[in-house]
Amino acid sequence: MMCHKQLVNSFLGLALLTMSSLGYSASNASAIKEGKQLFEMNCMACHQADAIGKVGFAPSLTNKELLSVATDKFFMSTIRDGREGTGMPPFFHLGKKKIKSIVSYLRSFEKLPYRGKEIDAQPESYGDARKGKLWFVQVCESCHGINGEGYGTGVVGPAIGKPGFLNKVSDGFIRTTIKEGRSNTRMHGFSGPQGLADLADSEIEDIVAFLRSLKTSQRKRR
Repeated sequence: MMCHKQLVNSFLGLALLTMSSLGYSASNASAIKEGKQLFEMNCMACHQADAIGKVGFAPSLTNKELLSVATDKFFMSTIRDGREGTGMPPFFHLGKKKIKSIVSYLRSFEKLPYRGKEIDAQPESYGDARKGKLWFVQVCESCHGINGEGYGTGVVGPAIGKPGFLNKVSDGFIRTTIKEGRSNTRMHGFSGPQGLADLADSEIEDIVAFLRSLKTSQRKRR
């Protein structure tokens, strides 16, 4: 039979465990609430309510495929630094805590398993940039521009050829996005018989290599 002291210790342990669990949930809920308010004040004008984005102007930040492949570091550094040469200004003045709350708000829309770290750990591209340029012109240029300049150049896709993007993503991020695409956008997957172009893995590697060959690109190190 359990003695009184053991009963008390067991009760206290259970209470602390419950409080810890509730505290984490409350803290997370508070961060999401703050993040939503900060998003509405600083981001919604371009990215729209619930961060669904606007075609030809600003990408969706709550797209389920994006949330699955992008790390918190990617989101935080993008918010902090902005995207040079685009309409995305830096928000470093908000500070780390507030930026983290915005990311928590975006994460509250997650619908797919998180794979960000796994994807960033993929090997670097082994492709041929010269071949990749030919493929880029054929299957990517119409939406992203001749060198991936993106919005503001008469195309509907975001800038994927500028340092603000390339310096923050891994080859795995680019590779996976080309293969799988983004649902509810014009960016469909390009891999396999159901893909827009049925690109082979080697051809996708060539496109990644082409993007990395752009003078402004500095490959993100794992």
